Amino acid sequence: MDSRQHSAVFLDRDGTINIEKDYLVDPREFAFVPGAPEAIRALKRAGFLVVVVTNQSGIARGYFNAAQVGRLHTYMQNQLQGYFTHVDAFYMCPHHPSAGNGPFTGACKCRKGKPGMLFEAARDLNIDLATSYMVGDKAADLEAGLGAGCHPVLVRTGYGNKTCDKPAVQKWQKTERIAVCDDLPAAARYILAQDG
Repeated sequence: MDSRQHSAVFLDRDGTINIEKDYLVDPREFAFVPGAPEAIRALKRAGFLVVVVTNQSGIARGYFNAAQVGRLHTYMQNQLQGYFTHVDAFYMCPHHPSAGNGPFTGACKCRKGKPGMLFEAARDLNIDLATSYMVGDKAADLEAGLGAGCHPVLVRTGYGNKTCDKPAVQKWQKTERIAVCDDLPAAARYILAQDG
């Protein structure tokens, strides 16, 4: 058994890997952010695990179910195969603290900005969080990364431009707790430059 710890790049899904679309579940509506597959391939070739961590409160709200999300992730993997790459693992939070009225409504430890999904992946995949990165377009992504002890990177795609205007995010940027990049390809170039 491989006991080495791995560095990972955790990626938010909607607005980071694919074009933002509220409650995306239909593969026919899926489209990569330009250059995203190539960015994932570059990170993989550099030795990083690539792990998707995504909030999917549409499950709690009753808009779709976990099996439908799984089918979308299978479609995404199939698309990435055309670029000779793949995602190592997908982690999903189906919860919402108040919306809906089923078993996925209420408090949880996995919804970003909590770091639960990152901690779970670290246990499952033997990830060294201190040498890993969290890339996303929302403050919740950055909070999850900071909470897990990763290096957070904000992309301006999706909700990223609006996120840049938030006071907490501006403060994190000034104190160099986060990096800001135009998109996932730029974030990959930044990460690879840091990694040497």
